[in-house]
Amino acid sequence: MAATADGTEEHTAASRRGGGPPRGQGPIARAVSFLGELLITAGVVLGLFVVYSLWWTNVVADRHADRQADRVRDHWADSAAGPGALDTKDGIGFLHVPAMRNGAVLVAKGTSTDVLDEGVAGYYTDPARAMLPTTGKKGNFTLAAHRDGHGAKFHNIDKVHEGDPVVFETRDKWYVYKVYSILPETSKYNVDVLAQVPKESGRTKPGHYITLTTCTPVYTSRYRYVVWAELVRTEKVDAKRTPPAELR
Repeated sequence: MAATADGTEEHTAASRRGGGPPRGQGPIARAVSFLGELLITAGVVLGLFVVYSLWWTNVVADRHADRQADRVRDHWADSAAGPGALDTKDGIGFLHVPAMRNGAVLVAKGTSTDVLDEGVAGYYTDPARAMLPTTGKKGNFTLAAHRDGHGAKFHNIDKVHEGDPVVFETRDKWYVYKVYSILPETSKYNVDVLAQVPKESGRTKPGHYITLTTCTPVYTSRYRYVVWAELVRTEKVDAKRTPPAELR
């Protein structure tokens, strides 16, 4: 009898310590749990979007730009194209900015999202029309490119300093410019920076200018970052396409 009584007491105590069914969650606990799941899901989706925006779009854009660049160089190499051939549907030349460490950047017509998303730099046709250096006329060769995503060709524009070279390569000539002024931040509506005589850069007379523009700060499109350079000389392209000293 004593043993039976002791066993019953132990079983009863164990039941009191938690052997019974768990209590149900209250409405507040359920709401907190649901909110936590939503936040985790949102974090995963946001992370995937960042990967897509900052990595995968670069991969796709670079591949597309490489194919376009190959077509341009093939066109240049085609003897049937004739001397002086420049403008093609795929691009007009290549921009080299050693300080940005991004190699040869294909330059195409236009600055719309459709153009720049292909991993190229585009020359302005609106609101101010760029003066192409191949015309030989004085003016401003104005360019734009993405700073992040879609090739991010101007990502390192903040590494450019006054005195640095900027080179534009065409089929027949190298156009060598020298950076003389930088505007780290201005309104994206400031079209004066694209003027044929860019007075905001300090110049007041016509000349052969090139202007590079992109978004700033990085990963935003709130403002514009602007770099101005001026032509110092041109060099004819030789049979080996030997680059100017600034690119060696």
